[in-house]
Amino acid sequence: MEPKYKRVLLKLSGEALAGEKKFGLDYSVIIPICKAIKECVDMGAQIAVVVGGGNFWRGRSSGAMDRTRADHIGMLGTTMNALAVADALEETGAVVRVQTAIAMQEVAEPYIRNRAVRHLEKGRVVIFGCGTGNPFFSTDTAASLRAAEIGADVVLKATMVDGVYDRDPHKYPDAVKFDTLTFQDVLAKNLAVMDATAASMCKDNGLPLLVFNLADPQNIVRAVAGENVGTLVLPQ
Repeated sequence: MEPKYKRVLLKLSGEALAGEKKFGLDYSVIIPICKAIKECVDMGAQIAVVVGGGNFWRGRSSGAMDRTRADHIGMLGTTMNALAVADALEETGAVVRVQTAIAMQEVAEPYIRNRAVRHLEKGRVVIFGCGTGNPFFSTDTAASLRAAEIGADVVLKATMVDGVYDRDPHKYPDAVKFDTLTFQDVLAKNLAVMDATAASMCKDNGLPLLVFNLADPQNIVRAVAGENVGTLVLPQ
């Protein structure tokens, strides 16, 4: 199998790493995801990963916390996830580097764009932690930003639904799935694909987005190979 996309930015939500526990880390879920990522590397694709932190922290979980401080806690949650995924990937035989947008040199490299690209060129998986390093920006925006910076061919967003619908398919059985969309459609219809900042960044930088279901981790391999999975969102 040959990769359709040579360089890929994979966005993994923190919730996906928690499995049915809904909190923390479930290695029975993480290991199959990492095996699929390793399979993509073996196919010849260059894989970078942005991880969320929702399995440890969601927004101002206290209800009254200062937004900036709450976002900093969330960034630390993404770092825990990045280290956990790195460890699981290494178990599969992959070579991995973790880079964080907030310096913590004892546990990870600082994010340096040229170094990240060099790692990818050498066949290493690069995991980006701490989002953008700034409060008020989501990890979806971090995924769009890092994808643009490293010159990714596509952003793969692994979710718990099999694509983009006109409304929540968990609540509305008659929800309609889209096979393809444009980011203009996403923004105009206010579809729950990613936040508007992230969608605008993909649109402005000509980055396609593929949204697919992570319930079957092999969908990562199928997506990288260009098979018809999920919903493809095009820049125009």
